[in-house]
Amino acid sequence: MAAGSDKTSSPFAHLPYRPCVGIALFNDKGEVFVGERIDTPGAWQMPQGGIDAGEDVKKAALRELEEEIGSNKARFIMQAEETVKYNLPDHMIPKLWNGQFQGQEQHWVAMRFEGIDSDIKLDAWDHPEFSAWEWIALEDCLERIVPFKRDVYAHVIKAFSSIASAA
Repeated sequence: MAAGSDKTSSPFAHLPYRPCVGIALFNDKGEVFVGERIDTPGAWQMPQGGIDAGEDVKKAALRELEEEIGSNKARFIMQAEETVKYNLPDHMIPKLWNGQFQGQEQHWVAMRFEGIDSDIKLDAWDHPEFSAWEWIALEDCLERIVPFKRDVYAHVIKAFSSIASAA
């Protein structure tokens, strides 16, 4: 089931969901990485991005970390059992991904960061995703996430809470 508002009356309901990977990147204290979106000040999220055709989830996760935080010094811990979908607000659909998708179907993975904080370089690529970043408690994510993604992050918190508490 898709997170977010009922989209049955949306003019975009016929569009598919974009395959995506989301990464809950944990440090050795059990905190997770969150970044403030450069294009939406005040909107925070974990690293995420599209899965290329033929690419597996683990490879996509490492590629997205490299692109978004400038480091892929991470070890795979686990993948959530279920994917989760979210719908974009209608006004955003024409602006993202050439208007081809109504939202994303996300495969969430938990990874352990094996670098040091100075390895994180938000400006490592030509088009940075984040303007700032922090390590925070997993359960504190919901208060920072844009409303249309909160159901997704509730799912992530439930799926990975044992990792945060085991640190």
